[in-house]
Amino acid sequence: MADFRYETSLVRELLRGQHPDLADLELRDVDGGWDNQMWRLGDDLAVRMPHTERAPTLLRKEYTWLPAFADRLPLPTPTPVRIGLPSSLFEHTWTIARWVEGTPADRAPITRVDAADVLAGFLRALHDPAPADAPTNPDRGIPLAQFAGESDEWFDVIADHPRVSQAREVWDLALTAPPWQGPPLWLHGDLHPANVAVHDGTLVGVFDFGEMCAGDPATDLAAAWALLPAGAAQKFFDAYGEADDATVARSRGWAIMRVVGLIEVGRNGRLGLPGGKPTWEPAGYATLERLLA
Repeated sequence: MADFRYETSLVRELLRGQHPDLADLELRDVDGGWDNQMWRLGDDLAVRMPHTERAPTLLRKEYTWLPAFADRLPLPTPTPVRIGLPSSLFEHTWTIARWVEGTPADRAPITRVDAADVLAGFLRALHDPAPADAPTNPDRGIPLAQFAGESDEWFDVIADHPRVSQAREVWDLALTAPPWQGPPLWLHGDLHPANVAVHDGTLVGVFDFGEMCAGDPATDLAAAWALLPAGAAQKFFDAYGEADDATVARSRGWAIMRVVGLIEVGRNGRLGLPGGKPTWEPAGYATLERLLA
């Protein structure tokens, strides 16, 4: 993640050059973002500008694929409505998307157990078989066995946790669970607290589809522990209704990976390192506690 920020004046000039009908709307810088910096544009739109080398590719993926199925999803999503092309002012792709109201869950966690039904309904709608040309992802939706050689380093991140041995057991069971045998399904691919919107303690929107891909739904089902409050996971799986024991076991493995990523990025933020997000560390430990409860 880059540690610099673009000036609002640059965004205004880009709008004037490529989308002049939107250029006079109010433009407000928004805190947050990983691969992209974001501004709220008027009441209903957002501008997203890539911050990292991979970000333009992720934005193009969203622009290509998300509008095709966003209308069937029961929660608001930042569906791209315009694209900004590379120019002499800015050399990368950028987008204008629908604004999603709400506070990210790393700042205002989901507290209502009935959010399990909301999340299950969203994922049931999303997890349709993907077309043959749907994007794949080297880190999402794939067999967990491909990560087996990396896991020792992950557990170093939580080595001082009193239940690290139990976390290893969860991971080992996930590795031995039968792999996904169904068709590749559409996945969000990056369901963690900073990528969902919360209002009044419940889930009201989903952000950042840059990692969307086709594959094993267990990747997304890890959100049962990463997003929902304690005691809600079983309610979620009952409402989702299509996860067998092997899929649940794999989703617990994906949740371990999510825990490590959140804690590592959060710890970097606490230490003041570039790209760190201090709010992610407590979200990671909360995920681990729910997973091992």
